[in-house]
Amino acid sequence: MQFSDDQAEAYDRIADILRAAGVDLANGTILPEGGGKPGLVAVLGKAGSGKTMLLAKMVDELTEAGVDLVSGDYEGKRTKDRRTLAVLAPTNKAASVLRSHGVPATTIHRIIYTPLYDPEYEKIAEWLAGKGDRPDIEGLTDVALDRAFAFYDTHKSIPGALAAAGLRGSDFIIGWTRRDDPLDIGFVDESSMLDDRQFDDLREIFSTLVLFGDPAQLAPVGQSGAMAFDAIKESRKTHLHRIHRQSAGNPILDLAHALGDPELSFEAFECMVEQAAKDDDRVVISPRVDATMMARSPVLVWRNATRIRLIHAFRAAYGAPPMELLPGEPLICDGIELPAKHRKKRVDLEARGLIKGAQVVYMGPGRKPGFSRLHVFGVEEPQVNAATIIKIEAPGEEEPFIPSAARMGAAFLHGAAVTIHKAQGSQWPAVQVFAPDIYAAARSGRSEAGIPLWKRLAYVAITRAEHQLLWVTRYMLAKPTGQLGVGDLAKPAPAKLVLEAPAEDAL
Repeated sequence: MQFSDDQAEAYDRIADILRAAGVDLANGTILPEGGGKPGLVAVLGKAGSGKTMLLAKMVDELTEAGVDLVSGDYEGKRTKDRRTLAVLAPTNKAASVLRSHGVPATTIHRIIYTPLYDPEYEKIAEWLAGKGDRPDIEGLTDVALDRAFAFYDTHKSIPGALAAAGLRGSDFIIGWTRRDDPLDIGFVDESSMLDDRQFDDLREIFSTLVLFGDPAQLAPVGQSGAMAFDAIKESRKTHLHRIHRQSAGNPILDLAHALGDPELSFEAFECMVEQAAKDDDRVVISPRVDATMMARSPVLVWRNATRIRLIHAFRAAYGAPPMELLPGEPLICDGIELPAKHRKKRVDLEARGLIKGAQVVYMGPGRKPGFSRLHVFGVEEPQVNAATIIKIEAPGEEEPFIPSAARMGAAFLHGAAVTIHKAQGSQWPAVQVFAPDIYAAARSGRSEAGIPLWKRLAYVAITRAEHQLLWVTRYMLAKPTGQLGVGDLAKPAPAKLVLEAPAEDAL
């Protein structure tokens, strides 16, 4: 890997605080925890500046040096000489994006609360992590263990490996407790999304902390436009300026970085978008929202009222019944609604990809009342049958209608449109940005930390696009080009990996 000058400088800054903490990457040596001094540094850069590439490189070198990774699904036993690294993100969806790039990330919440493991299944976890011998587990064949090993060798997920062996993740984790012991090294991606309380918790837990963040994104709600790393001394910050992501001269990133001009008006920016669309097919001016694309890639909006109207228009365009869901309708997971005593079931759902912000497609009603068959994007076994609480909002209605209502389970909102705030940390191959909402933000005159709100919204929205940006200019919806369906999705997973409910209130 060839670093740019700014990446090399950031690498050296991180390596310096790691060396002071007792981890010498240059020589590949480590001292026991407590053999160095704590450190804090922030690596800041806009979209495409190589933050994720740098983070992934540092993770690789730390693990090669003998530092153990602590993930949300398994944390090995502490030893005197052990050094650990946890890669974190503020939300499940941001952690999922990192995992899609091969970085074993988890959420801050999953690190604050530590799991308690079943002793028999922990033997499997220790073996997979290279800390123990191949176990002999009653009722588990050598073939099943081989499947678990092959899965973990590729994906580094203990619950996923157990599922590959035909076991349930919730059987592995039998309880949870708030963490008492501090951790060692923490890397935090998407740190622009951290609120002050999360930042304080992280500084208590980790002796060495590295933040990776984008100062041009939207600050957390209630933070008055300030981000956690704003309070860090300038001497502890390093900045990435060169753009690396995708090919040179990418028009999407060019537009994103043009928003840094303090003199740029909304009208001038929209002219830039129009010119980019003439020069490159990766930018498209669209007079209407594409209903067909909404089925798999949501429209990004600023206002909730716009989101609800677009969802209503999408459903009407496909002739969806007012009180039912059609197979193929997109959903966004809004979290898990479970009492604390059902934390095992929460883990089982999350291990199958039903995490807050997950993009899901409704496949049809499940095998029991309140259950739904779902396709979860971005997971090894996408087809699940789970207890669901689905809420569909309608314009002018205070209460949503609920086509599926289990007593407890995974909660969902319709996913044809989402707010730009909620889209932070996610990406799609092609993204539709609803420009009238960006214009409304410009007319409002609102600012965050001295930067016009419309510029932050536009920056976050267009950088969600991996390959193509569609700039939608009017309150109009193009009719879909075909019927809504699930033919583009994978075939159902084997029955043994489908989520079942052994009891009335189970998940």
